[in-house]
Amino acid sequence: MTTLIICLFIAALLPFIAKVPVALAMNKLGGYNNKYPRAQQAELTGFGARALAAHQNAFESFIIFAPAVLLAISTQNTGVFIEQLAITHVIARVLYNIAYLMNVGVIRTVIWAVGILSSFTIIFQCI
Repeated sequence: MTTLIICLFIAALLPFIAKVPVALAMNKLGGYNNKYPRAQQAELTGFGARALAAHQNAFESFIIFAPAVLLAISTQNTGVFIEQLAITHVIARVLYNIAYLMNVGVIRTVIWAVGILSSFTIIFQCI
């Protein structure tokens, strides 16, 4: 169960870690506009736009992963296979962010599928 909690913690941090490249891109766009950050983010292109999309997608992914892990813990389905799925999800999300920043779309999509399937498989294993 400790592995699941650690994976959940890391997954919760990933959206905030993914914000760092967004902030750097915003800073290059005339300085970080803390009064209207969303308006400035809407102006990002290229790397900055990809960084923003990766940041937002990290939150979207967490919305599926967190309940999956909590379901596994609450139903006491915390075996090795569930832990491997959780680890797979976290690794996939890190690789997904890197692939997004590097602009490799096909690989990014495959990595996304691995991550989301890991989450849904955790849920399925609890049925």
